[in-house]
Amino acid sequence: MSGHLKLATIEALVAFSKDGVAQMSVRRIVPDVTSKHLDASRQFYVDVLGLEVAMDMGSIVTLMSPSNSTAQVTLMGDHSSAILPQISVEVSDVDDVHSRAVARGLKIVYPLTNEPWGVRRFFVADPSGTIINVMCHISGVPSE
Repeated sequence: MSGHLKLATIEALVAFSKDGVAQMSVRRIVPDVTSKHLDASRQFYVDVLGLEVAMDMGSIVTLMSPSNSTAQVTLMGDHSSAILPQISVEVSDVDDVHSRAVARGLKIVYPLTNEPWGVRRFFVADPSGTIINVMCHISGVPSE
C-alpha cells in the first residue's frame, strides 16, 4: 500500500456534512429524568415499558431496551442543590465538543471532568437553557 490514504479510507474515518465540514459522531442521545421517587420510577420503566437496568449507581439508574441497547433513559434522584442535565449526548470526542462550546461562548455549567465511573463529560446550557450532559467513555473503561 502506498504512503497515501485512499479517499474511501479517509471518508470512513471522518464523516462530513453536506457543506463539507467535518461533523462530530454522536453515538446516542438519552433523556435524563429527575425523580423524587427513584424506586417507583425505576419500577415503572421496568414493569410497564419492559426496560432493563443497564447501570445502577444508587442515585443514577440507566435503563435500556432489551432489543436496542442505544434506546435508553437515565433516572436521577432529585438532589435539589445539584445541577442536573435533561439530556445526555454521547460523542466520539468530548474534548472537541467542549472546545467548540467554549469558543462560541456557551455557558458551561459543569466543567470538563473525568468521572470515577469511567466517563469524561461536561454540562452545557443550550440556547433555551436546557442542560446537556456531553460525554464519552474513557478509553479502557467498558461502556454502560
